[in-house]
Amino acid sequence: MGYTAFGQIQNAAAVKRAWVNEAITAYRQQSFWEKFMGTGSNSVVQRITQLKKTEKGDRAMVGLKANMQASGIVGDNDIDGRRESLETYWVEIRTDQLRKSVSSKGRVDDQQSVFDFRKEAKDSLSDWRAQINDDMMFLAASNISFAYNTDGSTRTTGAEDSLTQLEYASDVAPSPTSKRHFTFNGTNLIAGNTAAIASGYVPKYGALVDLCAEAKTRGVKPVMVNGQEVYVHVVHPKTFAYYKKDADFRDVLVNAAERGFKNPLFTGAAGFTVDGILFHVSNKVYNTAGAASGSKWGAGSAVDGTRSLLLGQQALLYADIWGAADWYEEKLDSGAKNAITLSQYSGVLKPRFMSRLDGNTVQDFGCICMDYYL
Repeated sequence: MGYTAFGQIQNAAAVKRAWVNEAITAYRQQSFWEKFMGTGSNSVVQRITQLKKTEKGDRAMVGLKANMQASGIVGDNDIDGRRESLETYWVEIRTDQLRKSVSSKGRVDDQQSVFDFRKEAKDSLSDWRAQINDDMMFLAASNISFAYNTDGSTRTTGAEDSLTQLEYASDVAPSPTSKRHFTFNGTNLIAGNTAAIASGYVPKYGALVDLCAEAKTRGVKPVMVNGQEVYVHVVHPKTFAYYKKDADFRDVLVNAAERGFKNPLFTGAAGFTVDGILFHVSNKVYNTAGAASGSKWGAGSAVDGTRSLLLGQQALLYADIWGAADWYEEKLDSGAKNAITLSQYSGVLKPRFMSRLDGNTVQDFGCICMDYYL
C-alpha cells in the first residue's frame, strides 16, 4: 500500500530548508464532458440519476424514441386498425462502483510537512475522478476497450484493478456501427477502415460538409442550442491544426467568426460553429500515438491515426447515481495515518437502436466516428 509522505526530504544535502506552503501541481484539466451533460434527451450526454428496477436487479433504463414512418390517413378513410405504434427502444445502462483511496505516511510526516494532507488529497482525488470519467467516456464513444489509455497505450494498473472489471466495461462494442464510421481519404468520405489510414488522410473543409450531410441523412439528431440545430465535433489538437492549414476551412472560419484578434485562427480557441458544426478540441480524443508499432493503424499497423467524434443528441448515456460521489475519511494504524476514499457509482453507455433510415439495421444512436491520419 502506498503512503503519501509530504514531510520526507529526498536526497537532502543540507538540514535546513525554507518550504513554501503551496504545491506546484500537475496541470489540472477540468472534466471535458461535464459541459455537454443534461438530464433531458436534448443533451450530448444524458445524465441519469435514478435507477429503475429490472428483472436482473437495479439498472439505469433510458428510452430512445425513433421517428415515425408511415404517411398518415387521407380524408375520411377509416383510421381504426391503422394506427402506427410509437417505437421506443429501451436501453439498459449497467452500473458499478469505482473507488480511489490515499493515505498519509503517519503522524511524524504530517507534523513535519507544511502541506495540508486533507486539502491536497481532496484536490488530487477530485482531479482523478474528472479524468478517469473523461477517459471512459472518450473510450466508450470511440469504441475502444477500457484496457487502453486514450493515446492507445495499455493502461497500467499497479496494485489497483483494471477498468475492464467494471460491470459496464463489456458494453463497449469493439467498433462503431457500419453507418456511423467514416474516414476521409483527402478527397471523399469512405467507409471507416483503420487499416487504410495513410498520410494523405487528413481533414479538410470538404470532410465537414460531407460529414454533416451524412449525419442529417441518417437521422442523427442535432442538439438544439438557442433555437439552432448543431452537431458537436470533438477533434484532437493535431486534427484541428490540419483543419487550419486547409485554405477552404480558413476562408470559412475568417468569414463566419468574429474578425480581428478574437477570431479562432488567432486565438487557437475552439467552441465556435462552422456550417452547423460546433468545434471542440481535446487531447483526450482517441489516437494511437502511445500504441506500440504493430498496434497502430494503416500499413503494417505502424501508422498513427485519431478518431474524431461527431455528436448529436444522446450520443452517450451516463448513469451518475451518487451525484457528487461519496467521501469517506478514516484513521489507520491505530490512528497514526489519515486516509480518504472517494467512491462513485456510475455507468457509461454508447446507445444503439434500430435505424429505419439505415435499412432497419442496428446503428449507434447519436455518434459518428471519423478516422484521420494523426
